Amino acid sequence: MTVKKATAEVFWTAFRSLTKEERDAVVQKLLEDSEFMEDLTDIVILKQRQNEPSRSLDDYLADRKKY
Repeated sequence: MTVKKATAEVFWTAFRSLTKEERDAVVQKLLEDSEFMEDLTDIVILKQRQNEPSRSLDDYLADRKKY
């Protein structure tokens, strides 16, 4: 296990050991952090689109010029 994964596991275990009210408070704090919310939004979008076919940057830019 990598150091990052081990650290994540420690935090996850600690989070899961909190009461529901404490977990809710932690989640609320995270949701108030705009940088975290941007990162979370990016992760969700990437996860949702991971099976879409890719296209080259040139094709993307050519499509953008049409509009």
